[in-house]
Amino acid sequence: MTKKIAVFTGTRAEYGLLYWLIKDIESDSELTLQLLVSGMHLSSEFGETYKQIEQDGFVIDEKIEILLSSDTAVGTAKSMGLGVLGFADALNRLKPDALVILGDRFEALAVAQTAMILRIPILHLHGGEITEGAYDDAIRHAITKLSYLHGTSTEEYRQRVIQLGEDPKRVKNIGAIGLDHLSRGNFMSVSEIGLSLGFRLERPYFLVTYHPVTLGEEPPEKSFNSLLEALNQFKDHQVILTYPNADDGGRRIIPILEDYAKQNPSRVFAISSLGQKRYLSTVKNAAVVIGNSSSGIIEVPSFDVPTVNIGVRQKGRLAAKSVLNCDATSESISAAIKLAISGSYKGQGEKIINPYGAGNASAQAIQMLKLLDFEPSKSFYDLK
Repeated sequence: MTKKIAVFTGTRAEYGLLYWLIKDIESDSELTLQLLVSGMHLSSEFGETYKQIEQDGFVIDEKIEILLSSDTAVGTAKSMGLGVLGFADALNRLKPDALVILGDRFEALAVAQTAMILRIPILHLHGGEITEGAYDDAIRHAITKLSYLHGTSTEEYRQRVIQLGEDPKRVKNIGAIGLDHLSRGNFMSVSEIGLSLGFRLERPYFLVTYHPVTLGEEPPEKSFNSLLEALNQFKDHQVILTYPNADDGGRRIIPILEDYAKQNPSRVFAISSLGQKRYLSTVKNAAVVIGNSSSGIIEVPSFDVPTVNIGVRQKGRLAAKSVLNCDATSESISAAIKLAISGSYKGQGEKIINPYGAGNASAQAIQMLKLLDFEPSKSFYDLK
């Protein structure tokens, strides 16, 4: 009898990271894939990216609507409540043997607490990490305590999950799951990217994604306008802007982003979602990746492309030498972009070392799921 493995996804970025794991579960004769899709995927405001999942050939078993058209902390909290209601019914129908959750978003916390109450063991990916500028940090650690199995992206993060009281036998350093694309994916050329976007890429370009900072003093509109001021200093570079996440303040950035693209039609292109293949292809061919997304720290260095990491959102994460940190001011961002373009952040011919693994995480996660022997009563592991 096969094990039923449910995989949860609530955002375009998270789905892209999970793609090969979803593919491998689906093709494994010992496992049955169940796909739960929620959050931004189902929102027209954020591109209805569930359609990309279906275009990739996957069957969505449950679509759970939770997002309110709100840009406040209260709206986010209410969306989590709707999530618990919807996830309870969905998981009760599917009755999976395990649930896979990646990361640290509020949708993920809602489904994790639901699964815990229903006694469904969770495999949590990317636990133990630190992002001091977002409430995602607390959410990530909370999901760790609700989960039974843990696949971390580095050994340091594995040790932190153990420090949180998880048994070392159930915590494995498998590397960042998104890096499986490096060894298994195929990429588009610059001309193919431009053709698919309907936007001619004739000059070196920046790929820009900026998300609201949900903790700390970094107002989204002010910080994003500082970023645009910095971009204005690099007229020789084109810009591809992607939408922010549905975090508090994210919707306030979107009209500013769209207006900037309209004012610079030949130089700037704005899009709600690139899709994973096109996103990674755009990363591969970019002059610099700019913003405050975790992807700039975890995946981008593997392409030997520099990252300008803005502000405090990702503060605390391990990072390669090619990740250049700066404040959320136009002066600091401009200086970091100049450094990134110059290449002087590394030695001549130096190969950037990515601390997040070599791109073989999916097979290790599959093995953890197959060997799962669930005991609902989980003991706290005390450090010796």
